[in-house]
Amino acid sequence: MAAFVYLHGFASSPQSKKAQFFRKRFAEKGLDLEIPALDGGDFAHLTITGQLQILDQAVAGGRHTDQPTVLIGSSLGGYLAGLYAARHANISKLVLLAPALRFPSRWRERYSPQELERWQRDGVVSVFHYGYNREVPLGYQLMEDSRNYEDEPEFAQPALVLHGRLDTVVPASISTGYAASRSNVTLRLFDSGHELTEVLEDLWEEAAAFLAL
Repeated sequence: MAAFVYLHGFASSPQSKKAQFFRKRFAEKGLDLEIPALDGGDFAHLTITGQLQILDQAVAGGRHTDQPTVLIGSSLGGYLAGLYAARHANISKLVLLAPALRFPSRWRERYSPQELERWQRDGVVSVFHYGYNREVPLGYQLMEDSRNYEDEPEFAQPALVLHGRLDTVVPASISTGYAASRSNVTLRLFDSGHELTEVLEDLWEEAAAFLAL
């Protein structure tokens, strides 16, 4: 039996609506869904490397490292799932919800050169954290660390990508282009935005069928 791990998005938490929805649906099937806090309780020092280390602990912790594991990732969590799968053969399948592909380059594009210079000089920038429901500081190390990772992870495992056509945070065209050039990736589009919260039941139906639950 595979293990199942859910990866929440940027500035989110294991208590997000999607995370808890999927945990409930898995529980109804008699299955556990592990949802690690990817910032490790230290959002200010968030990095891609640190999140991957926490994911590695969730995948390997208390289990045989070769146990098949399914990753379900939302937004930045979807990008992390792709990175991890590309580096670990024990990942059997992926379900990616509006995955933040091209995160390193697109994150830099969010800021003007002047803003990046100010962030680097000051060391932190203020961002809204949905899990804490307030503005919190984020260190520049996230920007520096992200340069060590590829924009589009190349993994061989079967993947289901679920994306909203109305997404203004991560345009659906990114997932469309990614899936079109990879035979192991199946794409489903919905009339929804980035959060996908109004189509949760549709997401579950697609994911459950893909995972044969």
